[in-house]
Parts: sequence; C-alpha cells; structure tokens
Amino acid sequence: MIENKQVRSIIKGALCEDRVRYDITTHTLIPKNLKASARIIAKETGVVCALSIAEFIFRQLDKTLKFKAHFKDGQRIKQGSVLADISGKAGPILQAERTALNFLSYLSGVASYTNEFVSRVKPYKANILDTRKTTPNLRILEKYAVKCGGGFNHRFDLGEQVLIKDNHLSLSRIAYFVSRQGTIKEIIEKTRKRIKNKRIKIEVEVNNIKEFNDALSGLPDIIMLDNFSLADIKKAVALRGKHKTPQLEVSGGVKLANVKKIAACGVERISIGALTHSVKSLDLSLEIIQ
Repeated sequence: MIENKQVRSIIKGALCEDRVRYDITTHTLIPKNLKASARIIAKETGVVCALSIAEFIFRQLDKTLKFKAHFKDGQRIKQGSVLADISGKAGPILQAERTALNFLSYLSGVASYTNEFVSRVKPYKANILDTRKTTPNLRILEKYAVKCGGGFNHRFDLGEQVLIKDNHLSLSRIAYFVSRQGTIKEIIEKTRKRIKNKRIKIEVEVNNIKEFNDALSGLPDIIMLDNFSLADIKKAVALRGKHKTPQLEVSGGVKLANVKKIAACGVERISIGALTHSVKSLDLSLEIIQ
C-alpha cells in the first residue's frame, strides 16, 4: 500500500496541510538533539490498519527514526495493546504525531466497523462490500481499510463496472424509447450491445419486486435490491432460484442490528455506505515513555 504513488501523495499533502516543518511549539521548547522513545497505544479493541502509513509519516520527518510495529494490518487489537514503538529525535516524533494518528485512528476505525459486519454474517455466504460513498481523495485508503476489516470492495470508480441506477433508467427511456416506457430488460440488452469491453460486469438497481422480475429477465451479472424489506429479499432469492447468476446485492438501510437477518435470506452481497461515510475513529494515543 505505501508503495502506491497516490498514497504517498495523499500523505505528503496531509503533512503539508499541518505545516509540520513549522511547528512553532516544538521548535521553541524542544532541543534539536533531544532523544525520546514513544509508543502508540490502543485505548479500545478493534482491527488495526495503516501502521505502514504511520511509519512512513514519521520517517518523512526524520529518516533516522526507528519505528517497530508489533501488529500487521488486519489483526485484532485489544485495549492497552502497544501497536508500535518509536525512538529517535524528539522533535520529529512530536511533529509527525497528529498526522500519523489521524490516518491510523481513522483507517483502523473503518477496518474495525467493517469487521463488526463481517463477524455477524459469518454463518452465511454473503460478502460485506463498501460503496463509492467515500471521503474525496481518500478512497484508495478507505477501500484498503475495508479489506483489512475482512470486507470486499465494490467498484472503485465509474470506469470499473456498469451500475444502472434509477436515474440512468429514466434518462435511457427518454433517450431511446419514444413511449418512454422501455423495460429494464431492454435497457440491459442495449447496454450489453453498446459496451465495448465484454468482460465488464453489468449491475442494475431495482426498487421493488416488479422491477426485479423485469431485470431478472435481462440476466445482468448482479441485481441490487435497493431498500428491500426482508420479505421482498426472500421473494427475490426464491425467484432467482438456484441459479448462480445473477448475484443478488442488498443495499440501503443495512445496520448491525439487521445485517444477519439480511444475510440469512441467501443473498451474495451486502453493500454498506456507512463503512466509509459514518465511521468512528478508533481511539489511539501516542505516549512518550522516555
């Protein structure tokens, strides 16, 4: 992850934003050659993510700093766990502290929240997926954190997969059908004919069982059941039968309280925007020990 140029650019931008080279408090109070040791400690249980990013941040301030991680990304940590030891010049440790903790706490929060959903659906075949409801410019990091939590990535961007949503259906009917009554099946077929790369998957979003039956007859790769009730999810699974395709994805209104019941219906995919847009950072701290 840290070898990715985009990731390095994001990190360097964050350091620039915090003006780490102009830390007036540290420059005023801390002798240039003062040495120190510090630890990053977990204040709550969760799943760690972004230790390599934290290391990269500290070493951007001083390449001679020693950073020893005690966990790997994706591992569970407990309250009180020492995630890493850092030693070297005190000034760079203080200058890098907040930026490193911001990335580490937030991405560990994403991984931990994802893992809560993953743990609840374990008895079933459903995979937990993220969405494109991500923080601008941080998508690559947030989707990595979802994977660290045991989840899977939905399409990374608009060019990766076809996803026909209600607005696409409405505008397609205006563009291609005089009666403006084109069926979802017809729109899927038109998409399949027009798309150049035949390996790209086609997914379509439906809002009720009538639309589901229409989409099912078009045989897309995936049908997204948007805000379906449990009863309608079960109907959709029964209508699809034992066929391997299309896969069924539930989206909208998914919470920790109901995700197990949704998975029990027999769908293959559950996508959750809250994994990246409503997550709480994991409580971590850096403590000077010497």
